[in-house]
Amino acid sequence: MIYVRKNGHIVRAGTVALCGALLAACSGAGGAGGGSGAHSINVLMVNNPQMADLQKLTADHFTKSTGITVNFTVLPENDVRDKISQDFASQAGQYDIATISNYETPIYAKNGWLAPLTDRAKADSAFDQGDILPAIQESLTASGQLYAEPFYGESSFLMYRKDVFAAKQLTMPDHPTWQQVADLAAKADGAQPGMKGICLRGQPGWGEVVAPVTTVVNTMGGTWFDQDWTAKVDSPEFTKAVTFYVNLVRSHGEAGAPQAGFTECLNDMTQGKVAMWYDATSAAGALEATGSPVAGKIGYVPAPVEETKSSGWLYTWAWGVQKASKNQDDAWKFISWASGKDYENLVGTQLGWSKVPAGKRTSTYGNPKYVAAASAFASATKDALTAVDPGNPGVQPRPAPGIQFVGIPEFTDLGTQVSQQISAAIAGKTSVADALKAGQARAEAVADKHKGQ
Repeated sequence: MIYVRKNGHIVRAGTVALCGALLAACSGAGGAGGGSGAHSINVLMVNNPQMADLQKLTADHFTKSTGITVNFTVLPENDVRDKISQDFASQAGQYDIATISNYETPIYAKNGWLAPLTDRAKADSAFDQGDILPAIQESLTASGQLYAEPFYGESSFLMYRKDVFAAKQLTMPDHPTWQQVADLAAKADGAQPGMKGICLRGQPGWGEVVAPVTTVVNTMGGTWFDQDWTAKVDSPEFTKAVTFYVNLVRSHGEAGAPQAGFTECLNDMTQGKVAMWYDATSAAGALEATGSPVAGKIGYVPAPVEETKSSGWLYTWAWGVQKASKNQDDAWKFISWASGKDYENLVGTQLGWSKVPAGKRTSTYGNPKYVAAASAFASATKDALTAVDPGNPGVQPRPAPGIQFVGIPEFTDLGTQVSQQISAAIAGKTSVADALKAGQARAEAVADKHKGQ
């Protein structure tokens, strides 16, 4: 079975269409569509499997009980981000709710584009805000106010083939260092015909190669900016981390690494082409899915470290309400349902417990039905999510929050440009030193905008 990644998340190729062509929107999957009802809300969201499940369940389980029609517009990640930023920036009010991440939430909140949700969450005792994982809640909070509610969350960990390691008499440490991983990758390389030691993203993009690279930078003592907004992209620590990453993927990484992102690594791991893979915890659901040729063969350990105790990233797709929305009461009812415990139980009973949008609630990991279905990775995922510290992910103070990104508007452009240089280094088209020299110049320009603010 081939798996692909749609907008940062996993879907089996050939599964129900996630709303058609890549650039085409779709709507009405959760209700009548058109927004003409007395109680109607418009939701703009990313097209991934968890949201596709939500669409299937909304009309029969939300609209029927509340009378609120939900009109969905669904787009690929890059397109949906553009459309959300345009609509929310103009406060046009076309969409009441949108899927935003922990990167956008504090930025949008500062710009005054989001309606605060703190009071609504407190008043809704059934929602149980206290059940939300602390790191997730913190990442969606700005200036003491909650501005989004998580639909699901993820961190990162190391996945490895237990059977391959046993055959080669290799032992995976409970808490590996990156050097140990590199040594294991060299020994596992060629363990089976055509198998490489490890898969690491090399595809350009601030959400692709930069995500894992930045976690390596953090744990090896580096940072994009120090507390005083001094750019550190060409510092010895940053250079050491990127050099290590590039050398590892060039020596023992997957074929076609400069073009490999999450999708390609997931496919390589599923097809037995790599012995290890460092990436998102959300990958485990696909690896362990019914029909996966590697189900039951994968081990999961924390993200590798060097100078820090943990190094996993933090990401969540969450619901934000546009401040200009005239339907905020109905919008909250939808969010309370979609991010609530009862919705998780609904997915478990209707679609299967392995499909629960997890990674956001403590209670999920105390649910025996979910834990049984996700026994291979549930505890490892929870441990990863509870170990993260977005405000202090490295060895020095930071000027902005974020683990695999820097929580400033300029990072989308800065991260993307640096990612292109790192990908070129993986391809052997430039040196790491030249790649980071170009990145340093761009980072200094960004730093100049923030110094003295």
